[in-house]
Amino acid sequence: MRSLPSYLGDAWVSGDGKLAELVNPATEELLAGASSAGLDLGRALGHARDVGGPALRGLSFRERGELLEKLSRALHAERDPLIEIGIANGGNTRSDAKFDIDGATATLMSYAALGKQLGDRHLLTDGEPVDIAGSRLQGHHLISPKQGVAVHIGAFNFPAWGWAEKAACALLAGMPVFTKPATATALLAHRTAEICVATGAMPPGAFSFLSGSVGDLLGHLSWHDVVAFTGGSSTGLTIRKNERLLSQGVRVNVEADSLNSALLLPDAEDATVQAFIRDVARDMTQKTGQKCTAIRRTIVPEAVMGDVLAALRKRLGDVKSGDPTAEGVK
Repeated sequence: MRSLPSYLGDAWVSGDGKLAELVNPATEELLAGASSAGLDLGRALGHARDVGGPALRGLSFRERGELLEKLSRALHAERDPLIEIGIANGGNTRSDAKFDIDGATATLMSYAALGKQLGDRHLLTDGEPVDIAGSRLQGHHLISPKQGVAVHIGAFNFPAWGWAEKAACALLAGMPVFTKPATATALLAHRTAEICVATGAMPPGAFSFLSGSVGDLLGHLSWHDVVAFTGGSSTGLTIRKNERLLSQGVRVNVEADSLNSALLLPDAEDATVQAFIRDVARDMTQKTGQKCTAIRRTIVPEAVMGDVLAALRKRLGDVKSGDPTAEGVK
């Protein structure tokens, strides 16, 4: 069985022990395995802080943006092979796999454009200078990157877009990235990481990738690091309550169990009603409804409730489920 190594300290290294299995969810074919056992995560984080941090902070926003553009173009050049991996390991239809990969490249390119706009600066100013207590002194807030590591723990449903959108923001801000994707669908995340590392665009220490369990990673974090997690609320709560993170005051951002609604207004024209039905049905089926932006609540006027339900039933009744590689399966 193929083992997915981790990228730590600017080298691909493999963990010890039993491998967690990655399978094709449609066929249950065994695709790869992953383990983080025995890896020195404390040392890897130290390398990211001491080597990657200064290297990224030494670049201007424009240069960091150019870095992101290279990553985006490299991933786009491998789009078709990446789609096939997304289908195999994620259980995606081809359309859903494209949605994930194109989201990754588009987000990286969007932050690349922002880097160009920010130009050759290394810091940002916040607001205008302010007089202090009527004296001749003035204060001016500056926004600078934290001198730690941005640890990103991803969800299973967007193995490409999920890590890229977090990394784009952190790398542009000047913080080294430590990505830990969900193991079940890590084959796609791993391949995108390989492609990005191979570009040589990222300075030494700027990017790390962990295959397998999170292990004792959180136990090595300190006040200048940050954690961003996307996934279930119970796991998010576990991260928030981690004693090390609490004692060190580590910033934690959790995106879990989003609630989104679609609202149809009473005076909506027929074309709007049809667009509403189309969008609700798409959100219930795209990525099998397993995406943070999926519609969870549908609110319609009572006067058209019956018509909307009938139209939704018909549209959803035409959706074919099954092996995502089979023609017509949605």
